[in-house]
Amino acid sequence: MRRLLRVIILSGIVLTALLLVVAGTGIFVVRHSFPTYDGTVELPGLDADVEVVRDANGIPQIYADKPGDLFAAQGYVASQDRFFEMDFRRHVTSGRLAELFGKDALETDKFIRTLGWRRVAEKELGLLTPTTRQFLDDYARGVNAYLNTHSGSGLSLEYAVLSLKGTDYRPEPWTAADSLAWLKAMAWDLGGNMDEEIARTKLAASFPARNIASLYPPYPYDRNEPILSTAAVDQDGQFTTSPVESVARRGMLTKDLLTSLDSVEKVAKGLPQLLGRGDGIGSNSWVVSGEHTTTGKPLLANDPHLGATMPGIWTQVGLHCNKVTARCPYDVSGFSFSGLPGVVIGHNGAISWGFTNLDPDVTDLYLEKFSGDGVVYNKRVQPLKTRKETFKVAGEDKEETITVRESRHGPIISDVGEDERETGELAAKDKNPRPYGVAIQWTALTPGRTADAIFALNRAQSWKAFRAAATLFEVPSQNLVYADREGHIGYQAPGRIPIRNRGIGDWPAPGWDSRYHWKGYIPFQAMPTEFDPADGVIVTANQAVVPTSYPYYLTNDWDYGYRSQQILDRIHAAGKLDANAMASIQLDTKNRNAQTLVPYLLRIGIDDDFDKQGQDTLRGWDFTQPADSAPAAYFNIVWRNLLALTFHDQLPEAVWPDGGSRWFEVVRTLLSQPNSSWWDNTTTPQRENRDDILREALIDGRAEITTKMAREPSQWQWGRLHKLTLTNQTLGKSGIGLVDKLFNRGPWELGGGSSTVDATAWDAADGYTVTATPSMRMVVDLSDFDKSRWINLTGVSGHAFTKNYVDQTDLWARGETLPWAFTKGAVEATREHTLTFTRPEG
Repeated sequence: MRRLLRVIILSGIVLTALLLVVAGTGIFVVRHSFPTYDGTVELPGLDADVEVVRDANGIPQIYADKPGDLFAAQGYVASQDRFFEMDFRRHVTSGRLAELFGKDALETDKFIRTLGWRRVAEKELGLLTPTTRQFLDDYARGVNAYLNTHSGSGLSLEYAVLSLKGTDYRPEPWTAADSLAWLKAMAWDLGGNMDEEIARTKLAASFPARNIASLYPPYPYDRNEPILSTAAVDQDGQFTTSPVESVARRGMLTKDLLTSLDSVEKVAKGLPQLLGRGDGIGSNSWVVSGEHTTTGKPLLANDPHLGATMPGIWTQVGLHCNKVTARCPYDVSGFSFSGLPGVVIGHNGAISWGFTNLDPDVTDLYLEKFSGDGVVYNKRVQPLKTRKETFKVAGEDKEETITVRESRHGPIISDVGEDERETGELAAKDKNPRPYGVAIQWTALTPGRTADAIFALNRAQSWKAFRAAATLFEVPSQNLVYADREGHIGYQAPGRIPIRNRGIGDWPAPGWDSRYHWKGYIPFQAMPTEFDPADGVIVTANQAVVPTSYPYYLTNDWDYGYRSQQILDRIHAAGKLDANAMASIQLDTKNRNAQTLVPYLLRIGIDDDFDKQGQDTLRGWDFTQPADSAPAAYFNIVWRNLLALTFHDQLPEAVWPDGGSRWFEVVRTLLSQPNSSWWDNTTTPQRENRDDILREALIDGRAEITTKMAREPSQWQWGRLHKLTLTNQTLGKSGIGLVDKLFNRGPWELGGGSSTVDATAWDAADGYTVTATPSMRMVVDLSDFDKSRWINLTGVSGHAFTKNYVDQTDLWARGETLPWAFTKGAVEATREHTLTFTRPEG
């Protein structure tokens, strides 16, 4: 017995020791990449010491004597916090994901390489000012200094996990083109209507033009104001609003064409959601003059709505010259992207600015008619440009090669897909070659100077300088709002927006017809702008920018203005505003769609007491959607069922309603057409009308919420359905529970919803899960920058298990913000860590 006991004890000791070793190894691997925020680090190329001050949230404020030192330090700091994110982004933008993640990523790589994001970025280097080019190189120098002393798991936990898969990988040095290529990802996610062009074309196979038009209603100018009420420009311009003839009527809508469009759509939707796409991808930004504030100085608010990722899209940073002079003019703080020097949104010592997506139509699809090795244009055959692209694939020795073809309009993107011809060429032996290919013309494929614009914005000290910077901001086109300490406010739309010779880009155009080519871009002096409007208010929330009198075509695909009008109404009702009042507007959850629809729902007669109990929760509802709201929970379930009952039987699954602002407007119109054919359920023998579908949606919604939540309405809560899980864009989607738990966080139960000001979007075609969020929130007080507020969706750190990984998320979810220290004294008061960069000795 003693011997057995001794064996058990010894075995226990050995097992405990092994567990401790495993645990210790795990802890070491996890903590190995945690950055050092204190001490001294040598950074080659410095002219003088640089100091990095971090607060309790790890937010860095960088102080240097010269700009080159400032941006080199920013590159090092960004690498400390988020190098894996930077490395992942550059693999996406250069079409090299398969090098990290294997063959599953190859189709995405081929699509991006066909578009040529990285090639365009490399061409842009030669267009930039020598100063901007130097700053990009300085930033890269800082990144590479970090890489020189860190590798593998010492860079990030993700590399340790990848090594377990047998991926033998060491990051190559960072370059200026790596930073510029990120601008192409921004432009892709924030510009163009390619998805809508494809959707309209596919719908044309089944519906007459009037039915399709009913799904794309015009902007409701009578109810929701555009950003600008007038449309004066400096020179004359004209555009035609007559749409391109339906491709169906032109005899071009073939099975092969639909297959090509399906392929394009599938591959495009498979791209990593760097910023996100869809109805939830928008933003709020507004500015009020001093006549509306308690201080007599302007206030500016911004909260971009982007895909919810882990880590969050933005990182906070301050960039300060120790002495602000003409040689060192930077004293700026705000939000930036890892991998990109400078501040994208924020303020300096004189001005503040915010962005929302203008979302003009800057992409057109062209149907190319193949003939031999070329395409037809003006009744002649023109040769296609070709280039080879080669791909390395993790875990495979053999490289893959494709040939990319380009017409005068752009790359042939229909060559990429499951059934692609690997060389991208029509096989001579193919007896039934596809009659059409699909090319894309996109403004971001023309090299530009947006990088110059970022540094110019950071330096600008006046409205004139701000507008000069905006002239350089070519893609993606944004709504820029402005305020300065002198009391001025303004709006400027920048960007390269095409003027079409014929049509407006709603449908794929015939590439062989020269009448459909672009004939130039809207001149900057004709772009929408406003300075010190009489009412002292400018609100941008992706709504229509200009009235119908504006002489150029921007787009038909605006957000329908539900958020923007709610913001305007709140401002006009508020009296004098301060920073807290501005922040409270950002948290507004009123559902203006519910305000329209609920009166119709309450008119429906329901006999069954159980079903009627659900309907009764909507009586007396104020239409707000906090996380604990029972009526919000029931209404959104009814809304989703209503969309499914009305449209799923008639529309292809790929275009089922997502439930955003366009569908608010579609249903609003249908409510006044009780016998519209859209209400009829084509799978039943009888013909349903509006009230039949509303009744069924109420009853089905009652059954669903009972199943998902509880029988008693007192236990219903919107947040229990509407949850946010922050998912790492790479390993967080592994499907391996342990790996997912390493990197992902959540869920959080949220209020808000699609097209509410607190825009926590969800896709009605999929469920109630949050798909996009306010990615950050900021309120800038021009009377005293230190009274400004900001918050990030996650934290500055991309390292799982550091204290700054999600340290801002709970605050963000509760609608709270952090103090935003700007002046040296305010920063000193928050100092928790100090890192000093020095020149190497000798």
